[in-house]
Amino acid sequence: MALRIVKDATCTFCGCVCDDIELHADGGRIVKAKNACVLGSAWFLHHGTDREIPAALIDGRPAPLDTAINVAADILQRANLPLIYGFGTVTCEAQREALALAETVGGIIDSHSSQTHGPTKIAGQLMGKVTCTLGEVRNRADFILYWGSNPIESHPRHLTKFSLTPKGKFVPGGRKERTMVVVDVRATPSTRAADLFLQIRPGTDFEVLTVLRALVKGRSVAPETLAGCGLSIEQLAHLAARMKQARFGALFFGLGLTATRGKHMNVAALLALTRELNAFTKFAAMPMRIHGNEAGADNVFAWTTGYAFGVDLTRGYPRYNPGEFTAVDLLARREADAALIVGADPAATMPPSAVAHLARISTIVLDAKLTQTSRLAHVHITTAVTGISAAGTAYRMDKVPISLRRALRSPHPTDQEVLRRIRDAIRARPA
Repeated sequence: MALRIVKDATCTFCGCVCDDIELHADGGRIVKAKNACVLGSAWFLHHGTDREIPAALIDGRPAPLDTAINVAADILQRANLPLIYGFGTVTCEAQREALALAETVGGIIDSHSSQTHGPTKIAGQLMGKVTCTLGEVRNRADFILYWGSNPIESHPRHLTKFSLTPKGKFVPGGRKERTMVVVDVRATPSTRAADLFLQIRPGTDFEVLTVLRALVKGRSVAPETLAGCGLSIEQLAHLAARMKQARFGALFFGLGLTATRGKHMNVAALLALTRELNAFTKFAAMPMRIHGNEAGADNVFAWTTGYAFGVDLTRGYPRYNPGEFTAVDLLARREADAALIVGADPAATMPPSAVAHLARISTIVLDAKLTQTSRLAHVHITTAVTGISAAGTAYRMDKVPISLRRALRSPHPTDQEVLRRIRDAIRARPA
């Protein structure tokens, strides 16, 4: 078949959602992904149209798509407390269909955020957030700080496309005019690219941030306040001075901040630091999102229900309570009696107690690949790959919507289509 070139394609592997990829498609596979990083290239080159995977599996055996949809509808309709989870790798259009389905069956819906940047959302609700777009960082920021994040390995193009090396309108010298600082519990490849690396002890992020806030505001701090944190007052005072001298600073933080002791209070302290720095100069903060459309799920859930994740719709109206209505907790407490997993693999990421319950109940999986969760599920439905054979919309980590172009035609339906068909099947049945 003739080589097909798709310009301005979008990579949905990580939260950068790079939309300047040039894809070369030959037949049913992508053979070249120009401009993509090593992670993006692997994502594109190892995803074909998946014609070798059956349209659906029921108890591990191939089944017609229509049959699988009817079985999935029956499971969700009969369940007393169905859980719908995932969405970090599917389009916003599919996320909207999933919310409509959750409302139809009276279930609980949760996203990847509860396991990644849920503490960030809670901290934002407590503190508010000063933020910006990645375009503003590229064109204005002369001070970049990564806290608990290793972007060279997790987001390889973040430094070269948005933050450190690109030449911006107000930083025409690029890397020469920028200062990069990394705060982490260990040395990583990203620390070697930094001008300053501050190594802190695990679980002391909140203490370090609190002292840093005091120093920024000109308060005196006793040296023993940092005992056991791995840093000295002098080191933090030097960092505070450099931050206040910046024209425009950007604080990026990852799971090293949100998943350690303190969780949302760590993030709240960082957001408070960002706000207080704006009394002296301009600073903004942004989470380093892991999944390609994790931020999109937050947006879709929030504008539909008022809450970004962990939403209970069992009473006919949305309720929100992290720890009660979040997927890991529901499964670990054995409360959900059915689960629909969309674009996620919780069997590979959740604690054993949650995975064990997922294997006990009737589980439905919508995914382009056969995952660990697919192997323990009662029903697996194969769907088109988001951003490769399924078009739609995704949100970058800075909440900028990006259009997804289709490069390949898939024999499988999109997640949006399958979710709509399941809901239609339920609505067609007597209550």
